[in-house]
Amino acid sequence: MKIAIGSDHAGYDLKEIIKKHLEEKGFEVIDKGTFSKERVDYPVFGEAVAKAVASGEAEKGIVICGTGIGISISANKVKGIRAALCTNEYMARMAIRHNNAHILALGGRVLGQDLALSIVDAFFEEHFEGGRHEKRVQLIHNIEEKYCQEA
Repeated sequence: MKIAIGSDHAGYDLKEIIKKHLEEKGFEVIDKGTFSKERVDYPVFGEAVAKAVASGEAEKGIVICGTGIGISISANKVKGIRAALCTNEYMARMAIRHNNAHILALGGRVLGQDLALSIVDAFFEEHFEGGRHEKRVQLIHNIEEKYCQEA
């Protein structure tokens, strides 16, 4: 599976740790930056990862900023993307099982390394349940179609 990953400066260290972890598990990781701890703007990297997933360049994505909030909001502005900010394994599992999320968002300044890796593993171990959740995901898509236009 190809996974796009991106972060701002606040998420850089965690991005590098997660990237190595995923590669060791056999995933192909596409790094969309940033590539240093120099201060940058998180929306750039949220968009880059989301575009990679939306275009099919990657199957899933991970975005990281200080809290995960700003970069998840940014990623969710790309049409067709469902990015989920998760702070524990249960949230990561439900993001996939019930919401069929494309992108996992994490906070580099609010999660320890071990918890973050556990959340990543939970996200990629799960599968969408479909069934009653399919209707809800379709309703999310319908809202997007109603209010969002291609730029």
